[in-house]
Amino acid sequence: MENGNAFLVEEKIGVLMRRYAVPCVISLLVGALYNIVDQIFIANASYLGSFGNAANTVVFPLTVVALAISVMIGDGCCAYVSICLGAKSRENAQKSVAGAVILTIAAGLLLTVLYLCFQEALLTFFGGRVNEETFHHSKEYFFYITLGLPFYMFGQAMNPVIRSDGSPKFAMASGLAGAAVNIVLDPIFIFAFRWGMMGAAVATVLGQIVTAAMAVWYLCHMKTIELSRKSLRLDGTVVKRFLPLGVCSFLSQISLVAAMAAINNALQKYGAMDPIFGQAEYAQIPMAVVGIVMKFFQIIISVVIGMAAGCIPIVGYNIGAGRRDRARTLFYMLLAAEAVLGIAALLVVELLPRSLIRLFGAANESRYYTEFAVKAFRVYLCLLPMACINKAAFIYLQALGKALLSTALSIVREVVFGVGFALLLPRIWGLNGVLWSMPVSDALTFLISAAAIFFTLRELSAKD
Repeated sequence: MENGNAFLVEEKIGVLMRRYAVPCVISLLVGALYNIVDQIFIANASYLGSFGNAANTVVFPLTVVALAISVMIGDGCCAYVSICLGAKSRENAQKSVAGAVILTIAAGLLLTVLYLCFQEALLTFFGGRVNEETFHHSKEYFFYITLGLPFYMFGQAMNPVIRSDGSPKFAMASGLAGAAVNIVLDPIFIFAFRWGMMGAAVATVLGQIVTAAMAVWYLCHMKTIELSRKSLRLDGTVVKRFLPLGVCSFLSQISLVAAMAAINNALQKYGAMDPIFGQAEYAQIPMAVVGIVMKFFQIIISVVIGMAAGCIPIVGYNIGAGRRDRARTLFYMLLAAEAVLGIAALLVVELLPRSLIRLFGAANESRYYTEFAVKAFRVYLCLLPMACINKAAFIYLQALGKALLSTALSIVREVVFGVGFALLLPRIWGLNGVLWSMPVSDALTFLISAAAIFFTLRELSAKD
């Protein structure tokens, strides 16, 4: 059992990258698709339309808070377990997984209680009161989504843990199973039963329960780590070691929440000053549209993060085994792959924005909806290649155990630039300022990331 992951220092880097990154990408895409699938069906339901879309946008950042906590625990545990296995320390690996299980369950239950207690205040903070119809749909969707948070968080946190045990395909399968349930039930609940926002939320929660159940089964049948009831206890020392390794993942998600809070409120404020969107019947359009653009961005970033996070077990094991040369080679390959992905995604959003919009019920909306959506796609996502490279660099540094540097870079991009420009630029350019906040942030962050990448590669070369 101790040599179960020895192939991580023996197999070709390209083969390992495909083996681990592809299932990880699919797993994270599935997580992103939970929300976006809901939004597609909601948008195409004539009795919900852009009001339902806007409501989904309001609730979305609150689900990202849950995801942020989950990935902090899961990715931190994954990185630490991989390093421990590479250093032949299975006991600490076991304690890490046990701690991750307990922390995730506790966090899920606590967040559910907090959300239910402060429902209206939270929805208002994220722009839910743009008009009464949007607020009504937001409350309905939020209530049922909140009930499923413990299952959602458990499934998301255990996914990277399962990958660290050498089973990326099972991690992928558990996510796909839950997504399949959601995709099948969404049209039944929304169109056949006409349950509206409740139907979309219930379909999502049932899918999340399936994923969580599969994760529980796997934890009882792990390959390199043996868990038992006696081992399920918190070890403070181990928790302090693995949680910092997940802080970068946490910040990359939680910063999106802060940015969306700033953006949603800016859309509400400056949209009210617009001659078109200041009218009650169109007031929800900017929020609905920007929410859609952010969901598409989340799909791309899920692939980016999946490719980088899929490398965490490989990097951690090789660093633990003293093979920095292989870690360097993997970094080169990862950066090249992320750049290609970013360019491909950029071509799609710049050349085919109307095709993307049609997925979200544009045929049922006014021309103002379509016009604003085309501009939003082309402006907000115009520097996708830089965004992709930035995210990949942050996560790779995390995998190397450079938690402080990774966290500092994430704070600069996601909080200082991301939130800062989302608050500043709309004061200058109104609604257009909201759309330019992300590309400006990514351009400045790229300059810093380039320096971090250069010095990291030099360090890996110097210590061969």
